[in-house]
Amino acid sequence: MSRIGVLVVNLGTPDAPTPQAVRRYLAEFLSDRRVVELPPLLWQPILRGAVLTTRPRKSAEAYAQVWSEQGSPLAAITAEQAAALQQRMPEVTVRHAMRYGRPAIAGELAALKQAGCERVLIAPLYPQYSGATTASVLDALGDAVKRLRWAPALRTLPPYYDDPAYIAALAADLSRQLEALSFAPDVLLLSFHGMPERTRALGDPYHDHCRETARLVAERFPGLRVETSFQSRFGRAKWLEPATDAVLAAEGARGSKLAVAAPGFSADCLETLEELAIRGREQFLAAGGKEFAALACLNAGEAGMAMIEALVRRELAGWI
Repeated sequence: MSRIGVLVVNLGTPDAPTPQAVRRYLAEFLSDRRVVELPPLLWQPILRGAVLTTRPRKSAEAYAQVWSEQGSPLAAITAEQAAALQQRMPEVTVRHAMRYGRPAIAGELAALKQAGCERVLIAPLYPQYSGATTASVLDALGDAVKRLRWAPALRTLPPYYDDPAYIAALAADLSRQLEALSFAPDVLLLSFHGMPERTRALGDPYHDHCRETARLVAERFPGLRVETSFQSRFGRAKWLEPATDAVLAAEGARGSKLAVAAPGFSADCLETLEELAIRGREQFLAAGGKEFAALACLNAGEAGMAMIEALVRRELAGWI
């Protein structure tokens, strides 16, 4: 009897916190036309020249600050999420993959097929849709299917930026973390990964999805000032605003007590653990901020896993 497969997908990570490993990862990541939409004849010389000769060492130093015995936090947490989902749903076969790096989508899809899964749900853990994330996973999925003589039937998890289960999970987990702080924040900053402003003009719904998530979360905290920002700017192009580093500096100058959360990330990673929790803290306090806390992502906690299970079960309706 054929089985049902679920492939949980996240962005990806280097294999090690070294310049060589980071260079391999960035070469794959930044060569994706969904990520950098410049013509390859223009972009590839820049990538192979300036970017891959300077950025890997700096990024490797950042990764080294958050690397653990289990390896990259993103890889370890995504594997933990898949294992937790498998425990919750023993009637299906759960595996995980990364869009860039390992384990690759093609290999994991083939493994599910080899395990007897003739129906597979692909579950990108990106709450907000973007061409650079969700659509890129679909590109890789299409390429993987081309390599299979006998491909399984496929479904994909849609973005869940405004799903009641997602908003409820965020509200519950953020409330738990805020209550555990040693201080009462004046402001809760919701920081989303940035994108070039040009993508919004071209019709990408990512900005609107982030803003709607932030609005719905803010409704759950009526007594707290909630602000929204976008982090991880790269290059000279205009990116979505306001920028997280600018907001942190401004709130610090006001002498605020601040907690920052990253609801667009399903698992803690370099952008949350180093960019926000380490560099963000330093910038905020240097500007005059009084208290700072970086809140964890949903990760494999109870609230987050209950939400993932609910979404997956919904998308598997009729199959299980």
